[in-house]
Amino acid sequence: MPDDNTKTSFKDRVRFFRNRAGLSRAVLGELCGRSAEWVKAIENGNIGMPGLSMLIRLAEILRVEDLAEFTGERRLTTATYSRHSHEQAPVIARTLSTYPLVTSGREPMSADALAANVSQAWLVWHGSATQRTALVPILPRLLEDARTAVQLLEGGERRRALVSLAQIYHLFQLYLSFQPYPELVLLCGDRAMQAAQDADSPQAIAAASWYLNHVWRDANEAAEGRIELAREASSLLRPDEEEEDRSLWGLLQLAISLSHAKTGRRGDAEHHWDEARGAAQSLTGHHPWLMFGTAMVDAYAVTIAADLTLGHEATRQGDRIDLHAVPSKTRTAFHLAEVARGFHLRREPVAIVHLLNRAYAVSPDTIAYNQFTRGVISELMVTGGSTVRDEARALAHKIRLVPTA
Repeated sequence: MPDDNTKTSFKDRVRFFRNRAGLSRAVLGELCGRSAEWVKAIENGNIGMPGLSMLIRLAEILRVEDLAEFTGERRLTTATYSRHSHEQAPVIARTLSTYPLVTSGREPMSADALAANVSQAWLVWHGSATQRTALVPILPRLLEDARTAVQLLEGGERRRALVSLAQIYHLFQLYLSFQPYPELVLLCGDRAMQAAQDADSPQAIAAASWYLNHVWRDANEAAEGRIELAREASSLLRPDEEEEDRSLWGLLQLAISLSHAKTGRRGDAEHHWDEARGAAQSLTGHHPWLMFGTAMVDAYAVTIAADLTLGHEATRQGDRIDLHAVPSKTRTAFHLAEVARGFHLRREPVAIVHLLNRAYAVSPDTIAYNQFTRGVISELMVTGGSTVRDEARALAHKIRLVPTA
């Protein structure tokens, strides 16, 4: 190990163990499912210590048996890597694992009424600043109504109910995301895809592919599988004939772009982002619940640049997006946090804290569960200057990263 492991930085330790293993940056990046540029950014200190799952993967590849040899004097605290859990999450989790029997004497909700209720739930998700709390009274009954309808309705009515059921599972996935329920998040993605396929709906399959792509990217699953799913789903659509199909086709191009960015393939990422933006510009508005439109595509350009570790490009893209045109509090807050991630790459802590406070003002719920926010605020409470440390600690109390006094 380095001569004095308590005084060397994380970036130096990664370089030391990579050289000891005889691996190039390109090879290490490929083994981690990332790029040589990602490894370089870590070794140059442009990005900090990754999440726990990636840290473990690095240790396995580089044959580091004790994570303390990686982390040095910086301890791995629960606050650094644990996922915040909503107080009603156990109720939502139980709902997913409950299968009430449906008797034939019960009158199912019509497919139209079910679809209207699902549309209302999407309005709640996008319109509330505390989305999870707002959805708790809605989701259990919505799932029960959909399951009953799917069991008792027939023909075209049943297929339409299945489309609504797939969307309900998307809402469950969003509620549970970034909480300590990874197996349930994957379950929701899988059930949504099954419902979409049973409905024989290309549009529902496309939406389910978008949400499964999110699950797999967060889990660092192989990019090839994510990209292939998005390509296959997009081939079922008719973007030249139907505006909804064009919207969903563009959404899947965006999914492919994000997968390429995650693995450092800048040219492919930019190409598919261009395809997504072209589709968005041809629309008369934005998708009613997926929110796909020009503003959303422009905002994701920040994420793509940040995933490519291009800090200046991420903040440049952040300057040109119109977040007022994104009709969703949770998306607005998320994209503000992504711009903050760009400033993190540039090592500008004042801008980071300012943007995260702005995001919190828009949607406290989104920021409280955002893993970048929790990680960087934990870091800035220690490494920031006096003013930054105070502001970081204040935000940490708000998002319950540290207990309030």
